[in-house]
Amino acid sequence: MKIRVERDALADAVAWVARSLPNRPTAPILAGLLIEAEGDAVTLSSFDSTTSAKVSMPAEVSDEGTVLVSGRLLADIARSLPNKPVELNADHSKVELTCGSARFTLQTLPVEDYPSLPEMPSQTGEVAADVFEKAVSQVVVAAGRDELLNVFTGVRVEINGDHLSLLATDRYRMALKEINWKPSSPSVEGAVLVPGKVLADTAKSLTSGDKVTVSLSTTQSEGEGLAGFIGQGVKGTREATTRLLNQAFPKVRHLMDVDATVAVRVSTADLLAAVKRVSLVAERNTPLRMIINEDHIALEAATGDQAQASEAIAAEVEVTTDEQSITAAGFNPHYLLDALNSIDAPFAHFAFTAPGKPCLITGLASMDGEQLLDYRHVIMLMRLPS
Repeated sequence: MKIRVERDALADAVAWVARSLPNRPTAPILAGLLIEAEGDAVTLSSFDSTTSAKVSMPAEVSDEGTVLVSGRLLADIARSLPNKPVELNADHSKVELTCGSARFTLQTLPVEDYPSLPEMPSQTGEVAADVFEKAVSQVVVAAGRDELLNVFTGVRVEINGDHLSLLATDRYRMALKEINWKPSSPSVEGAVLVPGKVLADTAKSLTSGDKVTVSLSTTQSEGEGLAGFIGQGVKGTREATTRLLNQAFPKVRHLMDVDATVAVRVSTADLLAAVKRVSLVAERNTPLRMIINEDHIALEAATGDQAQASEAIAAEVEVTTDEQSITAAGFNPHYLLDALNSIDAPFAHFAFTAPGKPCLITGLASMDGEQLLDYRHVIMLMRLPS
């Protein structure tokens, strides 16, 4: 194999493919990065038995061929190269990389031992790349991180015709985003559970193109148990697949239906800044207290007798019941910050029901406008000390 390619294109492609390499491969061969040269393009691939990544880009191909080299080492080398064209010349035992006066020789791994990458499932639909990335980022903040509770680390992707919904929860908070997309069939329906971290990394990496092609195996068809994503942009064609999580996602959508007894409307930027300040003194595992008054809210936090903080913010407060209503709420400050950073609206709407019950947070285009229900974020309130 003998190819010539631009340095920036190679470094970017290798970095993207290498991100899917396992830190602790179950077999040494899985630490390899596959390079295939054919026609006027070169394809780089990686696979860790669960997630695969592939990128194709233009190249000057003098001799076609396929080689397998250490992925992380190639990524380190590509990142450090001078800004000059790169030549790769490979035989059955080694790869020689030349860039200007820099030269490297890498030993090859046995290509015949490398597993075949999974086939991409049938196309399910298309969505604008920037819309998809933003939607995933808004939802994945609520996904769990504990691998022992694997089901909560996933994002549930639900398809109903031209509507695509993303839902995640770690049991203490929940986020739902609904967007329009272009399905491959008007009647397509289904739901799958995609690993949250893989989905977030993939969506972010495909924003160089205009659209993302989504392929989900929602029926008993070829490619069952896989999610696939394809993006085409100036950096070439990128493809990624991942195995779906096969656990049953808990039925949590009903928690989005909050019949508020108290509603609070407040500037998102003002509240976000105040939460950041006041939470500086919040003791670990203690709530940030939100005191609800007639025309403002007050935030309070403390670390025992060592430090206390409070701040008042103008707000519109509406009480919708004659019965005794909630006057204070306890938030995990990190969860509240994540929610405020995710709603992407100038004003925030808080819907409270009772102490210790879920609080629904949505966005508002204006202080007196309608709730923007395409994104909903629920936080389980913490118990306040008496």
